[in-house]
Amino acid sequence: MSSTGPKAPAVEAPIGLQLYSLRHLFKKGDVAGTLSMVKQWGITHLELAGTYDMTQADFTALLKKTGLEAVSTHADFKKLATDPGAAVDEAKTFGVQYVGCAWIPHDEKKKFGVADAEKAVKVFNAAGAKAREAGLRFFYHVHGYEFQPAPSGGTFFDIIAKGTDPALVSFEMDVFWAVRGGANPVALFTTYPGRFELTHLKDMQKGLPVNDPTGHAPDESNVPLGTGQIDYAAVLREANRQKVKYHFIEDEHPQSEKQIPRSLQYLAALKL
Repeated sequence: MSSTGPKAPAVEAPIGLQLYSLRHLFKKGDVAGTLSMVKQWGITHLELAGTYDMTQADFTALLKKTGLEAVSTHADFKKLATDPGAAVDEAKTFGVQYVGCAWIPHDEKKKFGVADAEKAVKVFNAAGAKAREAGLRFFYHVHGYEFQPAPSGGTFFDIIAKGTDPALVSFEMDVFWAVRGGANPVALFTTYPGRFELTHLKDMQKGLPVNDPTGHAPDESNVPLGTGQIDYAAVLREANRQKVKYHFIEDEHPQSEKQIPRSLQYLAALKL
């Protein structure tokens, strides 16, 4: 798959940006300037994270004016559960190809459990059907807590992956959260071939504990790609084999605008 985005010869899928990475800049009010900076980095594909006090129409027009394309967006789990059609329709107004969910609500004191996974299966299959009717593709963005062992064997993610219809539900591998939760990203790709159509690329500070069930980590633990504890050469090599459709850099560090160019430089120089 060719890309009009950043130069990264070894990475076959287009490289975009999850705009949540720049939330601290958007809050300052210069939405147009922040989007222009993204375009100057060579990025054209985006995963959305709100409209920053703009109407959907105005924000979409600004993206087009800047030369940016919204490929993916997220929807709230509760809205997907109560009115999946409305959630999908809202996503479609941005002109995206993908609509997904990034967090399954659960009692964090009791931790994620079987009932949470089984509820997610029902919600995701229903949302996936609505998305397909609308010409979109639905996905679940993994967040770490679902990789803990399930009482019946395997993990809670296995319950979700096996319970959802591959024709309706795909996955977005947030590589950071997969590792943080105790999973092996390469093994996930090979265990569920073709299911991970999207990724979030972000590296993890060396020394940060893994096998953590919380789905949380300090924002400062996000580091530029290639400088942390994740073997990104192995991850991206397998992502190429799996024909991942889009990669989105996501950097939650408070100074992500300084780190993202370094991640792009790493990807440009990467040899697989």
